[in-house]
Amino acid sequence: MPSGNGYSYKGHGTNSQGNHYCARDYGNGSNAYHYSNSNGSYYYSNPNGSTYYNSGSGSSTYTSPSGNSYSSSGSGSSGNSK
Repeated sequence: MPSGNGYSYKGHGTNSQGNHYCARDYGNGSNAYHYSNSNGSYYYSNPNGSTYYNSGSGSSTYTSPSGNSYSSSGSGSSGNSK
């Protein structure tokens, strides 16, 4: 059941390589999680269906709930529709 902040933790932890994860339950069928890796990269899966990945070395990709992807390499960005 969600707490006063709108979510409850489903699980979290850190593995032996130093990679961290956290999963949340928003109580309305929506879940979210993120990973933070020891190499500096991270990934978010949001309750609205969007995702975000950052490589930790300058490039990133955001995917909207409708499936449109937007990438950045640190020197500009481009969008791609599904």
